[in-house]
Amino acid sequence: WALHLKNVTVSLSGHYECSFATYPYGTKAAKIQLIVKAEEEQHYLKKVWLNETLEIPCLEDVTSENVSTYPLKWLVSENGRKEELVTKEPSCPAVYRNSSTLYRQRVRLGLNNALKIFPTKITDDNRVFSCHVVYHPERVKKNSITVRVFGK
Repeated sequence: WALHLKNVTVSLSGHYECSFATYPYGTKAAKIQLIVKAEEEQHYLKKVWLNETLEIPCLEDVTSENVSTYPLKWLVSENGRKEELVTKEPSCPAVYRNSSTLYRQRVRLGLNNALKIFPTKITDDNRVFSCHVVYHPERVKKNSITVRVFGK
C-alpha cells in the first residue's frame, strides 16, 4: 500500500500514519514525517577585481522563465546577519531598502534583475549575496553567490 500525493504544497508537510487491521495479530501501523521544502537553492562563487563593477545574475540556471514576472529581492549576508538590498515587484520600479552606508550608493538593479555593485571594495570580500524569486505562493528559487575580491 502506498499514499500518492499530487500537487504537493508546503501545507502537506507533517506526520502521516498508515494503519491496518490484521488477523490474528491486531492493528499494525507505520509512521513517516513528510517535509516539503519551499526553497530551491543554488550556490555560486564569483570572483571580481577591486574597484571594478560586480554584476551578479539573479538566477544563473533559468533560461526559459522570465524572472521579471515574479516578485524578487536581493539580500546580503555576513556572519549570519542578513540585510535586504533591493526588492522588485512585477511591473514596478525597484525599491532600494539598504540602510547600511556600505551599499547605499553602490547598488543598482541591472538588466534581467542582475545586481550591480560599483565600485567593489575589500569589504565585499566573502559576503554572500542572494536573490530570492517567489514564483509560486509556496515556492521560492534562491541563488546565493559568495564574492571574492582580488587586488591588482
